[in-house]
Amino acid sequence: MKVALIHDHLAQDGGAEKVLKALSDMYPLAPIYTLLYEKKNADKYFKNRSILTSIIQRLPFGIKHYQWYMPIMPMAVEFFDLTDFDLVISDASAFAKGVITDTHTLHICYCHTPTRYLWDYTNRYLKELPYNKYLKKIPALMFNGLRLWDRVAADRVDVFVANSQAVQARIAKYYRRDSVVIYPPVEIEKFSPSDELGDYFLIGGRLATYKKVDLAIEACGRLNLKLKIFGDGVDVPRLKKIAAEYQNIEFVGRVDDIKKAELYRRCQAFIYPQEEDFGITAVEAMASGRPVIALAKGGARETVIDGQTGLWLDEQSVEGLMAALQKFQTMNFDGAAIRLSAEKFSVARFKQEMSELAARELAEYRRKMDN
Repeated sequence: MKVALIHDHLAQDGGAEKVLKALSDMYPLAPIYTLLYEKKNADKYFKNRSILTSIIQRLPFGIKHYQWYMPIMPMAVEFFDLTDFDLVISDASAFAKGVITDTHTLHICYCHTPTRYLWDYTNRYLKELPYNKYLKKIPALMFNGLRLWDRVAADRVDVFVANSQAVQARIAKYYRRDSVVIYPPVEIEKFSPSDELGDYFLIGGRLATYKKVDLAIEACGRLNLKLKIFGDGVDVPRLKKIAAEYQNIEFVGRVDDIKKAELYRRCQAFIYPQEEDFGITAVEAMASGRPVIALAKGGARETVIDGQTGLWLDEQSVEGLMAALQKFQTMNFDGAAIRLSAEKFSVARFKQEMSELAARELAEYRRKMDN
């Protein structure tokens, strides 16, 4: 059986890339098709893999400023020739699901979300763009055409797999398609609880505006609680300006897996004030035996158990987070029970569930094609 893997782009190291890594382990001979890749990110997991890119890889600034080429991404992904494959698995939050496959080929899409800036996140996305109102009209006009293509692209998928119930609901709403939920793989074996805790709260990951790290800075700053922030991203300059008036906020920057595990296992709690499709960092914190103070929306409602593995934040505001932090300090949590709850999101579980689904759906697809 010939298998191909499709990925939006290998320009960063995030949750989608961890899913692709697990899929590539399952299918070690499968080539990886992607719009573009940046070598330093691709080499971390895929150094010796066959990676085939689109024309965007060779265009001026196609890697560093690939967003410029968003209008031609649908065309670029449709140019991939997948004629010879029996099974195609797309790992998509945007364009990868739009590949065109032959009638004998089963296309399974592992969907991280329907393209958020085209659907439920459009207005917030445009609002957060660092441009004036006139320049913002350009992507707004472009999104209309892309939205139509995205809806058509969803019809090309034979089987949708959602990474959470929250995403399953979006797939049903925007694509009018059923889906199966298989949670993403979390490398829980890299994390373990500790009996010795520090005196700090923790937040981190890819530091973008929607992560709402500013709420944690303000809340911890006003309550005089120590906060450590790991990771890097476009929002760092703004966040450091906010943190400048407080003495209890520490930016530790990018960290390796060993340092990150140590930060998790010794924190009082991990703060998670953003809405995510699933939320790998929250599960990593729980795999370290630490509770999570999480916004009660999106994937966190499926991973964090209120009062058992963490505390739900009902209001996404500084005042709401301050109240949650104060409540947290009156509660007790069982680190071993928190760790046990995280184990259901393991890499091994993901591989088994995806393998069983692929075998089952491929057999059913072939049966239908033979009739």
